[in-house]
Amino acid sequence: MTLYLNLANLLGTRIEQGLYRPGDRLPSVRALSQEHGVSLSTVQQAYRELEDRGLARPQPKSGYYVPSARPVAELPQVSRTAQRPVEVSQWDQVLAQVANSPNESVLQLGRGRPDISQPTLRPLLRSLSRLSRRQDLNGLTYGNIYGDIGLREQVSRLLLDSGCRIPAEDIVITTGCHEALSAALRAICEPGDIVAVDSPSFHGVMQALKGFGMKALELPSDPLTGISLEALELALEQWPIKVIQLTPTCNNPLGYIMPEASKRALLTLAQRYDVAIIEDDVYGDLAYRYPRPRTIKSFDEDGRVLLCSSFSKTLAPGLRIGWIAPGRYLDRVLHMKYMGTGSTAQLPQLALAEFIRDGHFEPHVRRMRAQYQHSRDQMQEWIRRYFPAGTKVSQPQGSFMIWVELPEGFDSQRLNRELLPQGVQIAPGSIFSAAGKYRNCLRMNYAARPDAEVEAAVRLVGETAARLLEGR
Repeated sequence: MTLYLNLANLLGTRIEQGLYRPGDRLPSVRALSQEHGVSLSTVQQAYRELEDRGLARPQPKSGYYVPSARPVAELPQVSRTAQRPVEVSQWDQVLAQVANSPNESVLQLGRGRPDISQPTLRPLLRSLSRLSRRQDLNGLTYGNIYGDIGLREQVSRLLLDSGCRIPAEDIVITTGCHEALSAALRAICEPGDIVAVDSPSFHGVMQALKGFGMKALELPSDPLTGISLEALELALEQWPIKVIQLTPTCNNPLGYIMPEASKRALLTLAQRYDVAIIEDDVYGDLAYRYPRPRTIKSFDEDGRVLLCSSFSKTLAPGLRIGWIAPGRYLDRVLHMKYMGTGSTAQLPQLALAEFIRDGHFEPHVRRMRAQYQHSRDQMQEWIRRYFPAGTKVSQPQGSFMIWVELPEGFDSQRLNRELLPQGVQIAPGSIFSAAGKYRNCLRMNYAARPDAEVEAAVRLVGETAARLLEGR
């Protein structure tokens, strides 16, 4: 890690621990240079990094200060404990979300798409272009069903940041994280089996369960700490659960990071009741804190955790490149992949391996983490300003999704129908539940830089919600 990032992380930790309080003046550039034995330019770079993270603000002719604390909105409620496993519904609403192609006339606040406009992605585009012109046509052939070995070696290296030591031979490249999750479910479960899920939960997993004829047991999740271990233990005692599926790090849609102690405790429960865990880590590298949190997989010693991820959220969804580290279920996952897509497209794998190997991945992700954290703060401010009084908002600790809860009885599906003719789309909360709960909630994307167009869209959402509430 570079000197300026080391210094920025040290100062950031001190700020977050309260050693410097809101409004306090931070040490001068010269003082830090002398204290740490680094150049003035290194200190200035560190302060610019803290400024991007929202942890420092410059004041002309005075230095850097810790930003003043802002009012924090009330958090969404913890969902009620499920009474029984249910068959998944909501397909029509999900289809309405994903069937729309990108449209310049509609600002899509409801889709899970990252910002792909950054210059740090240009080396990837150059790699794709160069590889497509190669005379050996290697990018146009069938690849190994495991995936390109060069890319698997790079994924293995990246996994070290999450605490995992997984050799390339134990990693399978997939067509996005969606295929990784689907293959994991089919490798373990059969139609009629029960899958315990966090709630609210990623609608893609919900619909996979529906398509495979499996049932979901929704478990309540705290908006800051994640799935209730007490509810999970009770469910494991009561029902023949086959697998636990969750997104414990930078959760979608709540944005929480499950504490490390809770991750260990969850794995202990899975071992006691001998069930598998499907861990979705697709947003894990976008955690705002560094080093990024450890995965549940990093504590796994008997191969019961299937770790799934992709480059769709960190880089670009159009690549359709994901991966899975399936542990003891490797053979079954390979069979499910063969039944699904066979081998994954070769050209984007080759380009991604080159992009990572040449050192472009980490700088891009650092840039996006800082942007998303800044955008989160601005989005929360706009929600406080434009949404009805009493609106509850999640406090995402990573990624670029925010969860908004309006009063009971509010209909976010109707809100979406009202917004679409006006050029804005949101994600209704009901699609994040097997049983269609959270109708009074919605998810919004804040990946884009917070400009006037995005502010106008958020304002329209808030004012339309207020009008619907008044007329209900």
